Amino acid sequence: MALEQFSDVVQRCQALPDDSYTSEDHDVFTVTGRTCIEEGHSAQVLSIVLDEKNQDIVRSMGWNLLPPLIQVLLKKEDKSLPQCLAIFNHLLQTCRPKELLIGLLEQLEQDDPDTIAESLHLLLNPLQKLLLCLGSRKASSLGMTLSSVLDQVAKLPLPHTKEQEEDDVFSLCRCCTDLTDFVRPFVHEARLNTLNCSESKNKMSGDAGGGKEDELRTELLKFCMKTLSHPLLEVQLKDPDTLAVSPLRNFATEILNTLSAIGESLPGLVYQPLLKRKQVPGFLEEEVRYPKESLASLSHLVFVHHLTADTFPSVFSPVFSLRSNMEHICLLLSRTEEFRIQKGLELYEKSLVRVEDGSLPADLLEIKTFLTVPQNLVKVMTICPRHDLRTRGLKVFQLSIDKFDTEAKYNFFQYMLKTSSHSGVEGYVIKNIKNQIDAALQPGNSNTWFEGVHLLPLLRKVLSLPDGPETDLLQYLDRIMESLNLLRYLVIRDKVTENQTGIWTELYKIEDTFLKPLRVGVNMSRAHYERELHNTMESKKSKVKEDSVLSVSVGDEKLPNMTSESQIQALHSALHTFDMIESVLVRIEELTEVKENL
Repeated sequence: MALEQFSDVVQRCQALPDDSYTSEDHDVFTVTGRTCIEEGHSAQVLSIVLDEKNQDIVRSMGWNLLPPLIQVLLKKEDKSLPQCLAIFNHLLQTCRPKELLIGLLEQLEQDDPDTIAESLHLLLNPLQKLLLCLGSRKASSLGMTLSSVLDQVAKLPLPHTKEQEEDDVFSLCRCCTDLTDFVRPFVHEARLNTLNCSESKNKMSGDAGGGKEDELRTELLKFCMKTLSHPLLEVQLKDPDTLAVSPLRNFATEILNTLSAIGESLPGLVYQPLLKRKQVPGFLEEEVRYPKESLASLSHLVFVHHLTADTFPSVFSPVFSLRSNMEHICLLLSRTEEFRIQKGLELYEKSLVRVEDGSLPADLLEIKTFLTVPQNLVKVMTICPRHDLRTRGLKVFQLSIDKFDTEAKYNFFQYMLKTSSHSGVEGYVIKNIKNQIDAALQPGNSNTWFEGVHLLPLLRKVLSLPDGPETDLLQYLDRIMESLNLLRYLVIRDKVTENQTGIWTELYKIEDTFLKPLRVGVNMSRAHYERELHNTMESKKSKVKEDSVLSVSVGDEKLPNMTSESQIQALHSALHTFDMIESVLVRIEELTEVKENL
């Protein structure tokens, strides 16, 4: 039935000009032709399509037959596969480019990962040939095609292990390879256009070709920027030592080479935050033309994976590279996705290791990113779910401290104590302050920032309680213990007669503002917890069910009520903590008395 209707509509249209087919003709041709292919009458459809008398009809309406043809070609096992392939190839040669392009792009739209990879592999080559036939009119169509292809690639799962990339279990590697082959002739054309444009001195020639060149370059630039964001920012590339042949690393290299080929300077892109770029006439505003996330991904590929690193001039110093990369690092570490945090940490570490220890001056702290990045690092160290990222964050945090000179360290410590609002981080900073004081007290290492007059304001900030005697000693335990250890060290290390740190002239103030309030706080806290322990043990003895005495919170979230045994254990632990604080306090008092009586 469908075959007869298909033959009838074709015969009826043979006598009509190709611009006078009615909408009904199109509908009948489309419905019956697709049905014939689906019902296995591909041989008869092929005969009709190849008939010389029907070429105007095929040219006008043949693209409507693409959906069932492509389904057969994707399945591969259909007995009518040879006939469907012949129809498909004839349509590619005969149909109008505009309709054919729309039809092929519609068939790219898939949801199943396996089907996505197969459809891209099948259709990218025909799309490439079709676009190459468009001549100077290809740029916008190429942009539409690349956008559709990348939307499909974004649906594919990413390989996370070496084995997944080697076996290409999600077909992403195959798609990236196909995409590289697809875009290559257009990159070559854009390169030639760029060379010809720069060499040409004829104004008329430049005017005639400049716009088309800009369009093609713009579409290829958009493609490169989008791939840098996905998949290249989201996937973790393997080093050559881990995976000798990496399709994804090869794809990343091709993208960077493409940027160079179309006239983009890779150093200019990486160092964009610090270099004043020449305004380029084109179709995109600066922030759209060069998305910040894509530039961060590019910087990571260059500095962490060393892709195309040989193209970078040695004139850029490690400090200049660090300053520029801080923009990229700040962006990556400000996000919550773990892959972005990981790449931000990697880029920060690689940027820092090239810088000489103790060389970064204090005026760098006037640059916003040099203060924002540490705050982002604090969030990574304290709330990131992954232990390895928290640990790496701490390592990079210490590395960043080591690169500052003494004045910069001093200012940085003051800033972190003022802004971190986390006892563990403050304790870590105080430990670093102790190390800097110790280094300054070594023979021949004297410096003005961690001795005497300059040191005292920092010590006052360290040796204080946030809320006086009512400070939550458990919440601020890390800070309090490091502060006490620092004070104990100063009393032991600095002689009363030399007073290099100024501690002995400041001690009476420290006694009033830190030690006395801390003793009061310890006594108040111990009395409170002893009372709670007594009540909890009494409740357990009488077996009276009551709400938990101890309320435990993490952030703003309260944990479930504890059992009596857990409450008793937690209360004993708290009392032990108060005893530990008190023992250090007593030891400091004893040392102070001994040193003052010498």
